[in-house]
Amino acid sequence: MWQRRAFLRAAGVGFVASLLPAQTEALERADMVVASAIRTGTGHYGAALVSERGEVVSKLVLPDRGHDIVFAPDGGRGVVFARQPGTFAVVFDPAGNAAPLTLTSAAGRHFYGHGVFSPDGRLLYATESDFEAAKGVIGVYDGTSNYRRIGEFPTYGTGPHELLLMGDGKTLVIANGGIETHPDYGRAELNLESMDPSIVFVDTESGSLIGQVRLDAGLRQLSIRHMAIDGRQRVWFGCQYKGDQTDQPQLIGYATLDGVIELVELPGDLLSDLRNYIGSVAVSTDGGMIGISSPVGNLAVTIDAASRKPAVIKSIRNGCGLAPQGTGFVASSGNGELLGLAGSKVADQTFDFGFDNHLAVLA
Repeated sequence: MWQRRAFLRAAGVGFVASLLPAQTEALERADMVVASAIRTGTGHYGAALVSERGEVVSKLVLPDRGHDIVFAPDGGRGVVFARQPGTFAVVFDPAGNAAPLTLTSAAGRHFYGHGVFSPDGRLLYATESDFEAAKGVIGVYDGTSNYRRIGEFPTYGTGPHELLLMGDGKTLVIANGGIETHPDYGRAELNLESMDPSIVFVDTESGSLIGQVRLDAGLRQLSIRHMAIDGRQRVWFGCQYKGDQTDQPQLIGYATLDGVIELVELPGDLLSDLRNYIGSVAVSTDGGMIGISSPVGNLAVTIDAASRKPAVIKSIRNGCGLAPQGTGFVASSGNGELLGLAGSKVADQTFDFGFDNHLAVLA
């Protein structure tokens, strides 16, 4: 059974940042800083900011495993979310000038590991589960009032995972993975025979549904998890297949606000190597290249957004994190590697901690 009180005690006021003495100076020296949840060699969890030169700018101690990190548009605040079905998120100052703030999920809710800020940085939106009703919700937090939770609206599906803000600054796109979870059962997936994944577009002002697209009914066990938006405002998505593992469905595609959803044909040998699992999706800074990763298949792949053809395929053992840099990407692995991919100038580096699934860029 889920011991909520014990967890909240563990994630309380004693949980502090491990700030380095010259944190602000390290930030000023860096041309690029990426952030990720991490696991230390001793099995503890945290988050770290590192520069493109391999300098550890700062670390943050977490009570359990983190998932994704999101930064406010001005870079003044970051938030690291617990891995699903987690009940904590931590707001931190990348420059180390303020103590971190621990958020706990509302009663009857848990986090799904992802969030996004409003364009002005005043509001934080987080994917959450109303787990007794098996429905997804977006929790809304007020950044001007210590990130107090001020409301929620539905995701119009189950198991929401990543969410992004479209270019208009007011439309959220949400990946409903279609999988029911409950904190009493850890990460057990409770409805694999009745999954209903979808991508939805929601108005942030009213919480109303703008549009919803689904793959063919025969692909209902293709859980849509991670997304990125290209230069044409197409929402690229990556999937994790929960059906018979001898099947080999396509794993990536794109959706649009006008109702298009389409899977992209990858070659059979590449599909086989991805092993039915996409862990991250990213778009290059110029919007022309799509990056996908599979920590299960030990691969990172770039795809030309225009031709929809694979461009670069690189073996990265336990590699998952992807962050855009120019026309390419920075990639990370659970084995502590950080390296440049497809034109990125970041040199290969190895750290004494393992990176978790996602990389975020501090602007």
